[in-house]
Amino acid sequence: MVETVDIITPIVDDPATFGAVCAANSVSDVFAMGGKPLSALAILGYATCDYDAPVIKRLLKGAVDKLHEAGACLIGGHTIEDNEFKFGFSVSGVVDKNNILTVAGAKAGDMLILTKKLGTGILTSAVKKGTVRQTYLKEVIDSMLTLNNTGSRAAVAAGARAATDVTGFGLLGHALNIAKNSGVTLRVRNESVPLMKKVKELSAAGAVPKGARNNLSFCSKKTTFARSLSNGDKLTLCDPQTSGGLLICLHPNKLKKFDRVMKKGKAPYWIIGEVAQGRGKISVL
Repeated sequence: MVETVDIITPIVDDPATFGAVCAANSVSDVFAMGGKPLSALAILGYATCDYDAPVIKRLLKGAVDKLHEAGACLIGGHTIEDNEFKFGFSVSGVVDKNNILTVAGAKAGDMLILTKKLGTGILTSAVKKGTVRQTYLKEVIDSMLTLNNTGSRAAVAAGARAATDVTGFGLLGHALNIAKNSGVTLRVRNESVPLMKKVKELSAAGAVPKGARNNLSFCSKKTTFARSLSNGDKLTLCDPQTSGGLLICLHPNKLKKFDRVMKKGKAPYWIIGEVAQGRGKISVL
């Protein structure tokens, strides 16, 4: 059994889209372990005086549709009177214990593979503040609504043993979790990390959410950065993601099989570095 829970606050205005993003974000942890989500319980906090039934129905409709796409069903849930809107799920799934993906399975010589571009935190924050146009949210929403099922299947089929999804702690935060638990060093090539449009420009101007700065403060203790990297580059690598991609550690000999599954599912991926011998640290080149 694989069990997970995740709750977030609104990141987009449309109720149905937000519901779908919440569902994709919540089932991601199951996919990150190579598992299959089966059922979900909804957890919803909202002020009943501020939101009427049609809004909640649209929220749940978007969520249920995305859960069905993931192969799971909504079987119940719980609501709470709350001044701040919150929504998420507790998800149950199953995984083959012989093919489980964990944060402790990375080996020296593995490649680092990322399946989604970075930038959801920076862009959604910038749109809320009016720094950039609403049109920049399209790429963000498309990314957040994309399930990590293809990447999960590809990793398992190729014989990967280590993976994590990239969410609130940013790329470096989740990479550090693998490095520490696997007892290795992860080398990330900054120029190989894919970014959404406008992200590099915004981070260079310091237009990043507080979470990115907090993540950088934490990760810097165990991370060495190349001198050529700007503070904006560092903040981008620590940008908190919502429904982010998978970070997969895979031996180079298994790349062809991984590539076949990803191409069949029309899913992109980027090789952003490699795993080296070490003691739970990250090196950004």
